[in-house]
Amino acid sequence: MRIVRPLGVMTALLLTATLGSTAASAVPAESASGEGANGAGCTVPRVPGAEKVIGACLTDLTTAGTVGSGHTDPADWAGLVAPGTVNPSGVKGLQLDGYFPDTSTTNTNHGWNHDSQFVIRLPERWNGGLVVAGPPGVREQYANDRIIGDHALARGFAYAATDKGNTGPLIHRDGIRPGDAVAEWHTRLTQLTVAAKQTAARHYGHKPARTYVAGTSAAGYLVRWQLENRPGLYTGGIDWSGLLITRDAPNILDTAPAALRAYPRYRAGEPGAREAMHEAGYPAGSEPLWEFHHRSAWDALQRTLREEVDPGYDGAKEAGTPFCPEGTGAGCDTDYVYADRPATVHDTVERLSLTGKLKRPLITLHGTLDVLLPITRSGDTYADMVDESGRHAKSLHRYYRITAGTHTDGLHGSHPGLVRPMLPCFNAAFDAMTAWTTQGVTPPSSRTVPAPPAGSDPVEDCTL
Repeated sequence: MRIVRPLGVMTALLLTATLGSTAASAVPAESASGEGANGAGCTVPRVPGAEKVIGACLTDLTTAGTVGSGHTDPADWAGLVAPGTVNPSGVKGLQLDGYFPDTSTTNTNHGWNHDSQFVIRLPERWNGGLVVAGPPGVREQYANDRIIGDHALARGFAYAATDKGNTGPLIHRDGIRPGDAVAEWHTRLTQLTVAAKQTAARHYGHKPARTYVAGTSAAGYLVRWQLENRPGLYTGGIDWSGLLITRDAPNILDTAPAALRAYPRYRAGEPGAREAMHEAGYPAGSEPLWEFHHRSAWDALQRTLREEVDPGYDGAKEAGTPFCPEGTGAGCDTDYVYADRPATVHDTVERLSLTGKLKRPLITLHGTLDVLLPITRSGDTYADMVDESGRHAKSLHRYYRITAGTHTDGLHGSHPGLVRPMLPCFNAAFDAMTAWTTQGVTPPSSRTVPAPPAGSDPVEDCTL
């Protein structure tokens, strides 16, 4: 039996790739609750702190099996995977779905209408490790199944993922004060990590020997935050094109408005507009990607995050006016100038900000053609923050600038001669992290990784 999630309003492709998806999906029927045996003879361990847990023994925990069985949501990873990507399969084990106590109701998976949902997958052949992830943007708990979960499971790791406590473009409605929805992301990833470790211990007889945190975009930001603030929970982490949040510029709140102002002038052929885009961080050579991001990403991302941290900018209106023209003035996100906003807004952002003070090993990947989170305003800046925080943090960090990588691998399909997929580099980084933390094999020095050599398959190959 499958419970089908209601069909919502579908946003444009990159918005779903970055912020979230509301497409219909098949989800598993309730087969067990609490601890005990389900109808298939599975023993379902209790997940500490969870309000609800259901479980199922599956012949394949990877998406090769869970798509057909209804134990994942393909809409949740729309746009994140390059065409032609071949994932591993054939990992037998136990899947647990559930949620922690929460008051918000944006996640409709399983018909639960309850946030703080999670998925935990426990392979039969366990290597003693655990990988924990949050979703990019404001997606749900299955968003990383193809780009992180499948590969972790095939390596023998247990895998756990959370929806971060709120989903969809109206996250600003969650919480009491500005910034609360994003702050909850920190709490929910920490909560799941603790619970997943204890669940694995109950299932396998001992706790994981090593735990890695991984994620892309907004979840890359969470990887950094966890390794700065909750290092005792993790062995290390991999941050893929992470969102940068800092009290002062550069951050997304001053990068996206610059594009919203300059791109329409560029499209109209106005002199100096291309240079204005480059000055705002959007790299030369990325011009073919601009129209798509203007239509589908910059405006929505800006309004979603700005409403969360600075709701007073547009008064009582929620999340501004889509695509308001430059020069509209107060309340228009195209004209938003973060540096001019009141100190209270900067204080809110500071509460969520990164510091660069790493306390566990981190590998960062960022594409040179990222035009959602431009590399000079995100990855490069965070690497500088780590370097400036001291030798210890610097020794824990490796930063790989991936030539021709962009924010989401799905764009390789429409721009195969321009964009390379990042997933092969993520897999290489994951293997480098495990070798670093378990065998003492030092990863290559931070560098700009060149484009794939002629004759290689960019969907499969990457050498850091």
